[in-house]
Amino acid sequence: DLRNKVLVFPQATKDSHVLVRAKPEQPLQNFTVCLRSYTDLMWPHSLFSYATKAQDNEILLSKPKPSEYRLYVGGKFVTFRVPESIVMDEHVCASWDSSTGIVGFWLNGKPWPRKGLQRGYTVGAEAAIVLGQEQDSFGGDFDAQQSFVGEMSSVYMWNTGISTSEVLAAMDNTPSRAPLFGWRNFPYKLVGEVYLEARM
Repeated sequence: DLRNKVLVFPQATKDSHVLVRAKPEQPLQNFTVCLRSYTDLMWPHSLFSYATKAQDNEILLSKPKPSEYRLYVGGKFVTFRVPESIVMDEHVCASWDSSTGIVGFWLNGKPWPRKGLQRGYTVGAEAAIVLGQEQDSFGGDFDAQQSFVGEMSSVYMWNTGISTSEVLAAMDNTPSRAPLFGWRNFPYKLVGEVYLEARM
């Protein structure tokens, strides 16, 4: 249970990351990913990378610039423009539904206008799931120029959609339904220079 802990990524590297030791056993028709990040980075960086052997950007949540988040599903992406923050921690959730292709996005508990992506697609199982780096091949091939520097916590993934009230519960680390994995019972391995520290 990592409720009062954060992952600290102290500097840009081509290898430091957190490996999430969880694998969905079934392909996904729906998913939601939530996490909290705290950074003053200006360069593009990857937060959550879910790669299969067939597709390195099966699911990717990244921040190409301070005023933009991007969600990839099956190699294609949608962009959500956000206010550029004065270095504060940001809680984001992104959800996707195969039957409609609808992507939901929440920043600090507030829903953004929904967009559409990859209707009818199925996200593969047997994935490598990495925090803080973008996988350019299954489980590796990282680029220091896309690495995350800062703090990350409250990481959750569900194989369902999510409502705004459930987003608020996840922000508070009191999720109302069991995730595939989550911060209260987090299966992880630190690789390279990443540290688990007390929340400040």
